[in-house]
Amino acid sequence: MSPESQAILRDLEKLRTADWMSYVFGSSEHRFTLNPPVSEASVREFETKHAIQLPQDYRRFLLEVGNGGAGPYYGLFKLGEADSGFGHSSWTEGDGFVGDLSEPFPHTEAWNDLNGKPDDESENEEIYEEQLTSFEERYFASANINGAIPICHLGCALRQWLIVTGPEAGNVWGDDRADWKGLSPLIGESGDRVTFYQWYRNWLDEALQYRAL
Repeated sequence: MSPESQAILRDLEKLRTADWMSYVFGSSEHRFTLNPPVSEASVREFETKHAIQLPQDYRRFLLEVGNGGAGPYYGLFKLGEADSGFGHSSWTEGDGFVGDLSEPFPHTEAWNDLNGKPDDESENEEIYEEQLTSFEERYFASANINGAIPICHLGCALRQWLIVTGPEAGNVWGDDRADWKGLSPLIGESGDRVTFYQWYRNWLDEALQYRAL
């Protein structure tokens, strides 16, 4: 097991023993507990099925640390799962939610194309609804997140995705389309893109700061 994975497991154990869990957003859902890791065969099966190779840091996390559970916001999804109502369920590639994983993620800079979004103050409700439906079909099209898998949700249909294909592979992006704010890469303090490991480690370090108070 890598030193990074060992450190994550040690720190999660520290967090599970604390009595201030309510201070960390979403921790009441996962309680700093991970699901068991997955097997190499399971990861390879997923990669073969979708004709991709998972980012190495995420792959190592699945094999050595856990398959979802404790993580940022309401927790890390299991491989192949996402939020569904008040729980989680499996997604299917091309189901209208997740795009084609083998296709490159289509963005390299923040994207928020609101062209065609109707004015909320439209006098004709029927025309407004038609225009809104047409706009939403384009704006929320799964093709906009080809090459990406969902890894967590923030509530209110706001999510974060790990890019697995294309120039942005390995980076985490925020999906704020539910608030009409589009898709954008997470940026670290250094100004660089945030990888999966950095994303998880940053959350863990922040949670440990509450424990130290």
